[in-house]
Amino acid sequence: MSTPRSERVAGLLRRELADIVHSEFEYEIPRGLITVTDVEVARDLSHAKVFVAVLEIEQAPEIIEFLNEHAGQVRHELGKRIRLRVTPTIKFLHDTSSETGDRIEQLLASARKKG
Repeated sequence: MSTPRSERVAGLLRRELADIVHSEFEYEIPRGLITVTDVEVARDLSHAKVFVAVLEIEQAPEIIEFLNEHAGQVRHELGKRIRLRVTPTIKFLHDTSSETGDRIEQLLASARKKG
């Protein structure tokens, strides 16, 4: 269960990380190709899971790998932007929730056509 403080920090991290990813890697990752959808922060604020939705699904593994390779650089920039006692370590993960939702909608649509 998350605390109100960790929820506030997660919201702040989500906004800052989205800006950092788009500004720091604008030449490696075209704007609009990825979106930071959610951030989960550990209770002690030492770790953060950053969920990223990728527009072109086939590129998702490479983009997530690239972001994780540069997580130290992102963390350093994050530390300059926000004031926390400890800047959390960052792990980027692919957010597949929109893909799952699209698949469910397709299945429902095909079931309606058959029924």
